[in-house]
Amino acid sequence: MGHDVHQRVFRRFLFPIISLAVLLAAGTAGYRWMESLGTIDALYMTVITISTVGFGEVKPLSPTGRLFTIGLIFSGGGLVAYTLSGTAAFVLSGEWRANWARKKRHSMLAHISHHVIICGYGRIGRHVAQELKAEGIPFVVVDLSPEKIADIMESGYLALQGNASSEANLKEAGIDRARGLVAAANSDAENVFIVLTARSMRKDLLIVARANFEESESKLLRAGANRLILPYRIAGRRMVTMLVRPEVADFLDEVSHTSGMELLLEQIHLMPASPLVGKTLAEAQLPGKLGITVVACKLPNGQLNIRIGPDTVLQANAQLIALGTPEQLQALIRLAQG
Repeated sequence: MGHDVHQRVFRRFLFPIISLAVLLAAGTAGYRWMESLGTIDALYMTVITISTVGFGEVKPLSPTGRLFTIGLIFSGGGLVAYTLSGTAAFVLSGEWRANWARKKRHSMLAHISHHVIICGYGRIGRHVAQELKAEGIPFVVVDLSPEKIADIMESGYLALQGNASSEANLKEAGIDRARGLVAAANSDAENVFIVLTARSMRKDLLIVARANFEESESKLLRAGANRLILPYRIAGRRMVTMLVRPEVADFLDEVSHTSGMELLLEQIHLMPASPLVGKTLAEAQLPGKLGITVVACKLPNGQLNIRIGPDTVLQANAQLIALGTPEQLQALIRLAQG
C-alpha cells in the first residue's frame, strides 16, 4: 500500500517536473537563438523570467525577445499555478498524513518486543487492551474491521488491519518477539485457526484463547492454546462468589489488578541463581525482611502447592504467588532473579 502511495505521488508531480525542465531548455535555446546569448546568460535569463524575481536583463532585448519573454512568463506562471494547486490538493486530501502514519506504524511494529498480540477487538479484546495498558504491557491489536482499526489507533493503541490467522499478519505484528497472544475473536472456529497458525510459528509462545462453547475447549487445546477462557462460565462463577462471599470477591478483584490499591498479588519466577533457592520459607524470612506473604507456590513440575508452610523448600524455577505492596514485590523480584 505504501508503494502505491509513492507511485501516486510520483505520477502527480512528474508532469510539473518534466514541464519545468522543458521550459528551461526551450527558454535557454530561444534566448541563444534570438538574442545571441551564451548558454549561461541564456539560462540566467530563462530562470529570472520564469521565477519573476525582477533582476535586470543581461542586455536590452529586441522586440522578438520581449515577446518571447512574455510567453515564458505566462508559461511559467501557469506551471507554478498548476503545481501549487496539485500540492494543495495532495496536502488537503490527507493522503500524506495517512502515508506518514502508515510508515510510523510499520516502524513501531518492526521495533516492538516482549508484547502481547490481541487477535480480535470485540468486547473481550477491548477489555484485554485496557487491562494490558493498565499493567504497562505493550500490545498490538489485529482485526479485520477498518472501523475498529481506526477506533484503536484513535485510542493510541498499535493496530494492524488483517486476518489474525494469516502468518504474514502475525509476522508483521512481531510474533517472533512477542511474550504472548490472545485469541479473542467472536467465533470459536476462527480462534482455532488463529491458535493453530500462531503455534506453528512459535512453539514456546504463551497463548490464551477465548471459547464460547464448552465443546470447543478440547479443540483449542489440541490446536496449541496454553490457557482457555470461557466468559460465560467465569461470569457465572463471579456472580455466585459475589452473592456468597462478596467481600472476598472484592478483595481478590482488587489485588489481582493494577488498580491503585496498596496490596497486589504477583506471580514471581524463582531463578536458579537466586539466593532463595534451597531455603525453606522460614529460613528465607520473607515476611520479616520484605513484608511479603507467599500464599502459594507452583512447582517446576506444574503442580500448584497451596498448603505451604515454614518448612516448604523454595525450588529453582518455581513460581511464587506472593502478596505485598508494589515496592515489596519489586524487591522480591530482584531477589528471585539473583
